[in-house]
Amino acid sequence: MKILAIGETIWDVIGPDEHLGGAPFNFTVHATRLGHDVTFLSGVGADPRGSLALEHATRLGIDTAHIQTIPGVPTGTASVELDAERQPHFEIHRPAAYDHIGLTETEMAAITLQSPEWICFGTLHQVSAQARELTRRIIDGNPQAGRFYDINLRPNCFTADLVKELASLATAAKLNEHEAHTLADWCGIPGEPTEHFCRQAADRFGWQAVCVTRGANGCAMLVADQYHEAPGVAVKVVDAVGAGDAFSAAFLHGLAAGWDAARVAGFANRVGALVASRPGATPMWSPEEIEPGG
Repeated sequence: MKILAIGETIWDVIGPDEHLGGAPFNFTVHATRLGHDVTFLSGVGADPRGSLALEHATRLGIDTAHIQTIPGVPTGTASVELDAERQPHFEIHRPAAYDHIGLTETEMAAITLQSPEWICFGTLHQVSAQARELTRRIIDGNPQAGRFYDINLRPNCFTADLVKELASLATAAKLNEHEAHTLADWCGIPGEPTEHFCRQAADRFGWQAVCVTRGANGCAMLVADQYHEAPGVAVKVVDAVGAGDAFSAAFLHGLAAGWDAARVAGFANRVGALVASRPGATPMWSPEEIEPGG
């Protein structure tokens, strides 16, 4: 399928090491590995990190034609600390180039001609008013496209009103347990049991599908009227950076294929676990490694 992903390109700084990432960047890599045609709309600075990001993106199989170079603003960075369970905690540094991307009318028309089947976005990038306006233009210009929202809350990079606004634009959403409880509190709906949350949030926002991830405990998923809870996949976690983004790509892959909730959940769990078992947000893997099923 044709996917348009919009959002941040960020260097994750973990101790002395830097790894190229950002949720939509990682999503693009993993969705491409699943065989999809992904247009990634982002921005980097006219600086050494920006040049290196474009080189790395090309090596990872991303078409960099829509990663804009924005002068006068640095390439995005985030300081990352891994806790005892190897789960990441982020500090996002701004201003950043990805906040300042834009499209001319000619460029917008070219994207519309591609007829994307899904438009994918997250919260962090949408904090920028320019990013929100651009995303709205893209959605309005492609009314046939599904809209996937990875809620993915980062400290100091969201407000309740922003998240509810973005949720109302989506046709499918992914969030973790903490984010589900946060959204439930904001909306006055139950956070538990998870099935009640999924059904009421889907009704509230018009979602056709929603998934609540539970880390090592797997996920809960509602697709149309089908609800399923899938157990986690036991792996030795090397680092979990990028695992959620791989899960998102697999979730959308299953939705597009028309799988039922149980099959989508199982497949997405296996893809996320595989990535968590290897170093880096975008380690090498192939669909053939995802067994059994899907």
